Amino acid sequence: MGQTMTLDALALGQRPSGRTALRARWILGHAGGTHRLLENAELVIEGQRVLYVGPAFPGEVARRIDLGQVLVSPGFVDLDALSDIDTTLLTVDYGPGWAKGRVWPQSYVDRGPYEMYTPEELAFQKRFAFAQLLRNGITTALPIASLFYRAWGETVAEFEAAARAAGEMGLRVWLGPAYRAGGMVCTAPGVLEPQFDEARGQQGLDDALAFADRIAGYCDGLIQPMLAPDRVETCTLPLLRRTMAAAAERGLPVRLHMAQGRMERKTVEALHGTTAPRWLATHGLLHDRLIAPHAVEATDDDLRLYADHGVTIAHCPLVYARDGEMLRSFRKCRDMGIRIGMGTDTAPPDMVLNMVIGLMMGRAAEGGAAGLTTAEIFDAATIGGADALGRADLGRLAPGCLADIAIFDLSDPGFAPTIDPVQTLVFGATGRVTRAVFVDGRLSMRDGKVAGIDMEAARDQVQRQFEGLLAKYPDRTWGHPAVTDLFPPTYPPVMAD
Repeated sequence: MGQTMTLDALALGQRPSGRTALRARWILGHAGGTHRLLENAELVIEGQRVLYVGPAFPGEVARRIDLGQVLVSPGFVDLDALSDIDTTLLTVDYGPGWAKGRVWPQSYVDRGPYEMYTPEELAFQKRFAFAQLLRNGITTALPIASLFYRAWGETVAEFEAAARAAGEMGLRVWLGPAYRAGGMVCTAPGVLEPQFDEARGQQGLDDALAFADRIAGYCDGLIQPMLAPDRVETCTLPLLRRTMAAAAERGLPVRLHMAQGRMERKTVEALHGTTAPRWLATHGLLHDRLIAPHAVEATDDDLRLYADHGVTIAHCPLVYARDGEMLRSFRKCRDMGIRIGMGTDTAPPDMVLNMVIGLMMGRAAEGGAAGLTTAEIFDAATIGGADALGRADLGRLAPGCLADIAIFDLSDPGFAPTIDPVQTLVFGATGRVTRAVFVDGRLSMRDGKVAGIDMEAARDQVQRQFEGLLAKYPDRTWGHPAVTDLFPPTYPPVMAD
């Protein structure tokens, strides 16, 4: 019946041979179209897939691993996954954005925007970010990074490095370099104007399509392509028409940020006389492969268009709650039939934290607990993201599904008492209790360690790299103020003698 052993007996970064039974206090299986909680149960994986979920498995296994007081869950699907050394943290207590390096000043454009990271640094930041996603129970990710410190868009070279990193580390990803045909420029204090370069946008799409055709199915299907036009206000109609036609031809998901902010809303209104969702709908560019992060500025008409065309909202509550904003509301969107997945979009890339913030903001938006249930937010982080990708074999633990598994340690004293394990995890508000992660049947993370990266050394490198970027902020900020003026400390510093 197989030897009983601990998780430490498995080799990190490898897929165990033969059948492996995971025994746990709680397993979140899936049957009849919904997650179902099993107590004192077993999950058996063989190769890349789940073989069995239920009471003690009666068949032969190569090994049994007794995990104890844990919740075994489907891994989270992150539709807007941080793959950056996060710069949005610099907006939380500092503003306005045009005065803090979040919009290029005309002087910087005239001088010539440049890459503020080396190719090696760009490759490293994705490797580090991928490790952080795995450490937080995220097994499927659609990476997102800032373009503010880039010369223009993302490059194929850095995404080829990202594909190698994901394959080595064992993270399931949909990859595509972000491209755009324009950008917002600060031409005077507080005055923001779009400037466009159509040829550059079309070249970015050409490069993205060549990458997509080359990368599809890499690493036994672990790596898949997507198309990632940047913000809607930086895209022209010809660029979006080509994007959506190519996505339809290849069956690719498209992620396009829209209905996400006031600057975008005003810009699109000035350019096109309507909202971004209505503009796309008018030209037949909304569809069920489209993932539209945030929707915090979506009108009721915009939301009806999302519902009618099967658009998925990538809900990222943490990054908006920091500024007192929210989706209004999760309940309204679900009642309208809109598909909702989850994203992290900032540091920490903690899906559990995002779930509890989403839960609280969803209830606040509706004035009571009926505004959102724990099950609904958990579904969004698992089933919702998988369905947005057209993948019924992800976001669920059932026979035949891919073995993408997150194991949460509920024996942690901070999680006592445990009442319902899913509620306890969500209201515990941290993914730091993620004990292990399997992706495609492979042990990708255990006790904070990830195959292919030294996290302690990486943390020091991240800090050095971020400080190097910070030193360049004055170059792309109106008036070019000193860093100390851009980002003063929370409290006045006291200098030691």
